[in-house]
Amino acid sequence: MKNLLVLLTTLTAVAGIFHQAWAQNEGSRRLKHYNLEQTLAIGGYDPVAYFTQNKALEGKKSNTYTYQNVTYYFASPTNLESFKKEPARYEPQYGGWCAYAMGETGEKVEIDPETFKILDGKLYLFYNKLFTNTLPKWNKDEANLKKKADISWAKLYQ
Repeated sequence: MKNLLVLLTTLTAVAGIFHQAWAQNEGSRRLKHYNLEQTLAIGGYDPVAYFTQNKALEGKKSNTYTYQNVTYYFASPTNLESFKKEPARYEPQYGGWCAYAMGETGEKVEIDPETFKILDGKLYLFYNKLFTNTLPKWNKDEANLKKKADISWAKLYQ
């Protein structure tokens, strides 16, 4: 019985070490591949507002939360709490890069935080500058571009 207790204690400690190493590696990958200003995501826009209000709202520095080394601002304490409960639900796809570019060329292209689409409960962001809005292009071939973007992102985010 004593040996079993020692074994369980050792396994628990080893599992904790592996979990901590994985979390640090995940945080490093995020900083390397995500579209961030320093560590700030979506240019400071509130990721929850896209879902709850169907519009892009700038977050407030007073409502800040950092998840796996990525910092988010929120328009309200309520949105901040919603994100804390389910961060993966609200994070933008493809690390916050332009979904169209990820599908078309597999490249990381800047976005306009106010040009977005919610699709199947996920947030997609798009480039919209210099007379080029990629959201209509995405909409014309969404199924194909999404499939290609998923593959491109998986290759980049290894």
